[in-house]
Formats: sequence, structure tokens, C-alpha cells
Amino acid sequence: MLRSRSILEVVMRTRNSLVYSTARRTRSLNAPSPVQQFGRCGRIMKNPAMVMTIQDPASQRLTWYEPPLSVLVIKKVRDSSVLPPFVQLVTWLIEEKRMVVFVEASVLEDPALARDPRFQSVRDRLQTFRDGTDDLQDKIDFIVCLGGDGTLLYASLLFQQSVPPVMAFHLGSLGFLTPFEFDNFQEQVTNVLEGNAALTLRSRLRCVIMRKNEDSQPAEPPTNLLVLNEVVVDRGPSPYLSNIDLFIDGKHVTSVQGDGLIVSTPTGSTAYAVAAGASMIHPSVPAIMITPICPHSLSFRPIVVPAGVELKIMANSNARSTAYVSFDGRNQQELRVGDSLKVTTSVYPVPSICAADQITDWFDSLAECLHWNVRKRQKHLDELSDLAHSSSNDTLDSFDRDS
Repeated sequence: MLRSRSILEVVMRTRNSLVYSTARRTRSLNAPSPVQQFGRCGRIMKNPAMVMTIQDPASQRLTWYEPPLSVLVIKKVRDSSVLPPFVQLVTWLIEEKRMVVFVEASVLEDPALARDPRFQSVRDRLQTFRDGTDDLQDKIDFIVCLGGDGTLLYASLLFQQSVPPVMAFHLGSLGFLTPFEFDNFQEQVTNVLEGNAALTLRSRLRCVIMRKNEDSQPAEPPTNLLVLNEVVVDRGPSPYLSNIDLFIDGKHVTSVQGDGLIVSTPTGSTAYAVAAGASMIHPSVPAIMITPICPHSLSFRPIVVPAGVELKIMANSNARSTAYVSFDGRNQQELRVGDSLKVTTSVYPVPSICAADQITDWFDSLAECLHWNVRKRQKHLDELSDLAHSSSNDTLDSFDRDS
């Protein structure tokens, strides 16, 4: 009886330790399993036939278990061309759809909007917030972005945990991440509110800066941010090469000597990373890209690692200067010798709503925004044979005349 009890205690202790390790972080080649719920009432449609941890991208479709009631509208700043669509959208959402509309407080301070008579009729019915002050985590069911890719990055920054579904309209310069056209926005928004939409789960990187704890100074609280595109470690204003140590799952992989290093998501592979020579990866691929910036070695090529690994980046102890780190082009901070930056895949992706589907939207963006594989068509064989025949006849005629 005593032996049975001891075995039972060992089994229970083992089970508890397994549960604890799983709860801390789910790690596998397929990356941490993303949460299934977005905002207060958005989630991925359940697929009973699913046997993998990561769903088939084609099965990622939005469904609502409650009608969405609140919407956050983010517009591009300092662009007067976005104001008429913005007024038209928020008026329609309030008057026709009876939704609670949130906007940033600085939007109401725009003088151009203050002169718009139609906006004045809905101004007092808008809910406002201020970035860094108000928490929107449990208030928003749905997000609409009006502008360029920066509006989607800003939406990602506002929600550092679960992100509500994002519908992005192309009213900016490039529009790689904004697949919707604004011409028939009423029909498109209505389809989304009715749950007729495909999703692209854009993975994010969880970045934590751990400061060196010196005895003479109190330890600084760690910086913890989620980024959608990339985290960049570079030499900043220093004229010297950066000297950065890269660790993957605790093992030293290499030292980066050059202008810096880009650690990006598949979504970010078509941003700064592709300009530095990286490949373009579909956003549904569970991976992390590591791209050197102007490396001092011709053999140092970009690499792709599984999304489940943990990266640690540190300034080398023999580096001539410190390094600087920025997150999606924001919040630049100095990375001093002894500090470390840890990067993992977050369990909170950005659920981006597709205009058509994942494959169509991505390849359309490659073709329209980056002019991917655009070249003149090769001539048909019939055209070439006609040219060859005409040139040979001209040669024979000239030969007869000469003889």
C-alpha cells in the first residue's frame, strides 16, 4: 500500500510539472499555438476535423458568437485625403449600424474635421482614447484601418495582447497590408459583420529587453513589446561596425559584424528584410527570419528558423560601441554591453481580414506593390520564325542583285 502511494505521488508530481511547463510556453516546430479568440466576440471558426496544432490556412475564417457592437476606427495622420472617407465611414457605422465607434482623441482636434458640417452631427457620439493612457483591451470588438500599412502597425501596437479582427482599407502610399478598396465599403463591412470573411493570422514577435543589474543601480523593469514587422538591432549613430552575439535556444550561433541585424516575422519579410536581401515568406508560414544588414562577410546570408525557438541578442563584450534596438520602427533604445534582447513568437497574432483569401491577397500585393516578376513577355515562336524568314529572303535578294 505504501509503495502504491509513493508511485501515485510520483505520477501526480510528474503530471503537475508537465502541466506547469506547458502552461509557461508551448514550444514546437509549429510555433506557439495562437489564441482562438480576438477581442470580445471574434474567434476562428472551429474545425472539428482539425488534428494539427496549427490550422490549415484555408480553414481560418472569422465567426462571431455575439454581434459586434464596438468598432475602433484608425485613420492615417496628416493626410487630408483620408478625412472624407473617415467621416463617411464613422457616420455610417453610427447611424446605420448603430455601433459604438472609438477614435483617437487627437483625431477630434483636427481643424479640418472641425469645419466639416457632417462630422459635427456625429462628433459628440464618438468615444475617444489616448495612446499610452487608456486601455482598449476589453472594449473593442472590431478594428477598421483607413490609410497605409502604418495604420495596421499602429493597431498592433495598441493591443499588446489579444487583437480584435482588423479590416484595412487601402488609402495610403503602398498598401501591401491593406487589401480593401473603399469604393463599396458598406457592402464589404456588412459582409464582415455577418461573419463572411477569411482571416490571415499574422504572427508577432514578443521582444523583452533585460537590463544588466549593476550593484550600484536598481534594476530597470524589462521592456516588453509585441511587434508585427520586425525588431532591428543596429549600430545607431556609431561609425564602427556593430558586434552582436546571436544565441538560439541558449546556444551561441554566430557574431554579427556589420551594420546590424533584422529579426522579422513572415509579415515583415516584405518590409525592411526584403530590402536587405531576404526572401519573401507568406504570413501563414510559422517562422522567424534573421537577416544581417550589410554584413562584413559575403557568406553571411539571411536564414529562416522555426517559430518555436527563442533568440537572444547581446552586444559583444569586445564591441567598440553599444547597439541600438527599435521595434517596428518605434521606441528606439540603447542596448548596452551586458543587456540582452530576447525574441520569441507571441501567442497573440494579428487577425487580418482578407478581401478575397490568403493566397490571392498576398500575390496581388506582390504584383501591385512590389511589381514582383514584372518583365516584358518573350516573343512567340511564330513571330521569331517570321522575322528569321524575312531576313533570310532579304539576304538572298541582295545576293542575286550583286551577282
